[in-house]
Amino acid sequence: MKKLTAIILVSILFVLLFINMFNGSLNFDKISERDADGNYYTEQPTSANMVTSVVVDYRSFDTLGEVTVLFVSSLGVAFVLGGLTTRVKSNHSQSFILKVGVDVLFSLIILVGAYIFIHGHLTPGGGFPGGALIGAALLLKYVSNDTYRANIKGFKALEGTMGSIYVLLGLLGIVTGSFFLENILDIGTIGNLISGGLIPIIYVLIGLKVGSELTGIFDHFMNEEV
Repeated sequence: MKKLTAIILVSILFVLLFINMFNGSLNFDKISERDADGNYYTEQPTSANMVTSVVVDYRSFDTLGEVTVLFVSSLGVAFVLGGLTTRVKSNHSQSFILKVGVDVLFSLIILVGAYIFIHGHLTPGGGFPGGALIGAALLLKYVSNDTYRANIKGFKALEGTMGSIYVLLGLLGIVTGSFFLENILDIGTIGNLISGGLIPIIYVLIGLKVGSELTGIFDHFMNEEV
């Protein structure tokens, strides 16, 4: 049933994108005109971070491809190593100081990662580097403690939920008659935390999705065949 539902949803997504691409709703011509005008992005920014304005707003369809690349990579690792269930044991015993130090750093790294993707529309950073830090925090847990095992089912559910919401928001932009992931919310005052329209929401979705996918990859690599 899950596979059938996934096939139906992917088919609907493909049809919508295909139809709207030929109807001009993805606005490739308009985006090309924006690119040709070197002043467009500086005169009409959607966030204080100019890179974010381009990547997550004007060229948001490209960002969908980038997110998909990581998803496919994670899926490939799961297919190859998904059947391995026994943790790799270190030849060296982890010291008490190492475990306590990682426990202290873990929360700090998670907070910094969350800060990066929540403030991605204001400062350099965004969903990918913020999510990578979250994945790195979980990796530290794995290498410092042989008995540690993340709640992979929970991370898989989180990754699927964040990815689904991301795609639905993108389709909502198409349904409104414009382009994929159109910024349908008020931009607000550029420079404030509550600004940028959909951009902060998208970065939170991407950050949690990337962090979950990387955690799944690390978990598979930390297992061995019995």
